Amino acid sequence: MAEITTLLDIMAKLRDPNGGCPWDVEQNFATIAPYTIEEAYEVAEAITKGDRTELRDELGDLLLQVVFHAQMAKEEGSFEFADVVEAISEKMIRRHPHVFADATVKTADAQVANWENIKEQERRAKPSTSASGVGKGEEVRTLSNIPSALPALMRAQKLQARAARVGFDWPEVSGVIAKIREELLEVEQALLAEDYDAIGDELGDLLFAVTNLARFTDHDAETSLRGTNEKFTRRFGYVEDGLKAQGKNVADATLNEMGALWDEAKRKERA
Repeated sequence: MAEITTLLDIMAKLRDPNGGCPWDVEQNFATIAPYTIEEAYEVAEAITKGDRTELRDELGDLLLQVVFHAQMAKEEGSFEFADVVEAISEKMIRRHPHVFADATVKTADAQVANWENIKEQERRAKPSTSASGVGKGEEVRTLSNIPSALPALMRAQKLQARAARVGFDWPEVSGVIAKIREELLEVEQALLAEDYDAIGDELGDLLFAVTNLARFTDHDAETSLRGTNEKFTRRFGYVEDGLKAQGKNVADATLNEMGALWDEAKRKERA
């Protein structure tokens, strides 16, 4: 496509030490990585808002990140954009043999299982560069190759899902609930002991257990928490607006005053 060629040319020009953009020239993979993550979240936010114009723009920003990384790789001789396209094309064909070959998959669940089996085969054949991973021909650990850079909730859920696929899972949701209660009790005990390190450790266990409940009930923990963040923001805004109408601000209001407005916001949302 002419459009992608134009974008590749723009990025090459921006990265040109002779006449390019000083900021773009100074960047490397590590400095650009946070922007790549940020743009992915902005895509997700546009989807949540249902704003297709914003989604188009944010997808463009995310695509720019891919082009940026590919340009830097091209400069060091590792690979270039065409190699990225070729690699993902081959992967999609390989992971959909029911579409591009003679395999048969009748349901979405069967496709997910087939996809994971193919990924497992790929992990066995792929050399690892991490201490927790494996090399070609070596034993594959169940939790290998789940990126440690993922958001903690997302990584926790992926770790749990991977373990569940080999049978390490609760048979009933009651077991998950009991584990949450157990971890909450241990948080309370650490609080009573005023043990700062233990409190942090037990809080992590509690969050991990709650994340497991999200996975067990087929909910995405990251999405659920993101929704609650938005709900909190919306309701707290209602509290601020209500106080402003009374000639007050949050710094001057009592907790009871803020709580009353908070409850009012909840009632209106439910209505």
